[in-house]
Amino acid sequence: MKAVIPAAGLGTRLLPITKSQPKEMMPVLNKPAIQYVVEEASRGGFDQILIITNRNKKVMEDHFDRNLELQELLLKKGKKEALSELRKIEELADLFYLRQKEQKGLGDAVLCSEAYVGNEAFAVLLGDDIIISDIPAIKQLWDAHLQVNAPIIALEEVPEDHLERYGIVELGTEVSPGLFKLNGIVEKPSREEAPSRMAVMGRYILDHDIFSWLRTSDTGKGGELQLTDSLARYIDTKGLYGRVVEGLRVDIGSVEDWLKANLQVALLDKELKQRISRYFDQLKAEGKL
Repeated sequence: MKAVIPAAGLGTRLLPITKSQPKEMMPVLNKPAIQYVVEEASRGGFDQILIITNRNKKVMEDHFDRNLELQELLLKKGKKEALSELRKIEELADLFYLRQKEQKGLGDAVLCSEAYVGNEAFAVLLGDDIIISDIPAIKQLWDAHLQVNAPIIALEEVPEDHLERYGIVELGTEVSPGLFKLNGIVEKPSREEAPSRMAVMGRYILDHDIFSWLRTSDTGKGGELQLTDSLARYIDTKGLYGRVVEGLRVDIGSVEDWLKANLQVALLDKELKQRISRYFDQLKAEGKL
């Protein structure tokens, strides 16, 4: 099965670090953000993955490529665990790369994948959006897609003050627990315009119809080709569904988000959680918190 990971954005909210380092390569603990996304796609059964990049992001290709010199060094030093981790990265999936010539929005990035995808249903996972769960979020979506035989997107309830950051859906019939037929979708609405607090998260199962709609769509908010505008076309045709996915979702869109992401993922590790708790206790005792 095929997946597409758009990762060509400029990451302006993380400048100046993103001037030389792609946002998707920002570390969350000891792995770059995009590795979590590729691992999720691989665990979800997607063995062919296209990453949409730009000319400044070759470091992503290098990360997933084989480094024989480093492997030989680790082998000589007897660092078998580190060597095993590197080999796991190489074996995740068949990875392909395509440059988006201009950063004209998520819709344009998805449109770039048309020739690669062909006529089959495919997954889209945003490269800076991490979801950690026992059952991969994209697998949860794929299973729901098979149930309803229609395109489907991941949903999460967000606070009112975050509505303007996301596409927000209007919920219709609940087909099964957490799985909804959608009646509408709006890109980054104000609180007054928002039809609900259910936001589109960075996971989608789409089909080839999306490409013809993207090609004929006008630019939307921010002068970019918005994926949300073309998703709305499904509602009036074969239907569009939303699935509330289970798992811990973190993103790295801003410095604050990136710091929180590292902390939240660290707290999933029992040993790290204990160390962090002791450190915060120490800071409190010193009057620094």
